[in-house]
Amino acid sequence: MVSGVVEDWSADAEQLADLLVASEDIKAFLDGLAVLGASVLSRVTDARIECAVTLERRKRISTIGGSSDTAMVLDRIEQTLGEGPCVEALTRDRPVLLEDSLSSPQWSEYCHALSAAGMRSTLGVPMELEQGASAVLNFFAPRPHSFSSRAVESALTFTGVAGKALRLAVRITVLNENAADLDAAMTNRSVIDTACGVIISQNRCTPQEAFDILRKASNDRNQKLHDLARILVAGVPAHQQAHET
Repeated sequence: MVSGVVEDWSADAEQLADLLVASEDIKAFLDGLAVLGASVLSRVTDARIECAVTLERRKRISTIGGSSDTAMVLDRIEQTLGEGPCVEALTRDRPVLLEDSLSSPQWSEYCHALSAAGMRSTLGVPMELEQGASAVLNFFAPRPHSFSSRAVESALTFTGVAGKALRLAVRITVLNENAADLDAAMTNRSVIDTACGVIISQNRCTPQEAFDILRKASNDRNQKLHDLARILVAGVPAHQQAHET
């Protein structure tokens, strides 16, 4: 029995790793993470569970991933009302369980909206992220009392593993964005240098003087330096550019 549980978590961890490799962007990873979370809890509860990922950053809460469109809508109910297990899990940094939306004395508006949407119980589990941001996995079940102690424990274990994967995904995204910014900066620098070469050739001036001429023209025209450089370079024959650079 224990080996079966270990095998299950091993397979789930492997799927998370596959998501990191295969996802085209952070949104695709988050949706995939929510799908996997829903699958894990569906397996444990023997019910169709929906899952959404909620992020709080700079005091703003937003749904950033879901196992389905339904999960996204269910998650946004709390954000609209400003109350519910997910909001409380974010605020208190601990798991929060709603056993039955029809009998709970808490969050009356939220419980009414949740019941109207065909869901009876929810579980919000906070996820540890980098400083300045926090997230919650929000699980939704169509039956009351769906989340037993075993289900809650499974949700905690999954969320712990998923949090590590999400932190890595965020770091990869930041590195990719920085790399893209670096590529753009290098491209812009290259075209500016080429434009300066053209100016040097035409005006018999120093590199610094050429750059000053280009910058002054940029300011006078209220045009970005690299955009003006591209226009200048585009008007010069390719063989002349090669000679001048």
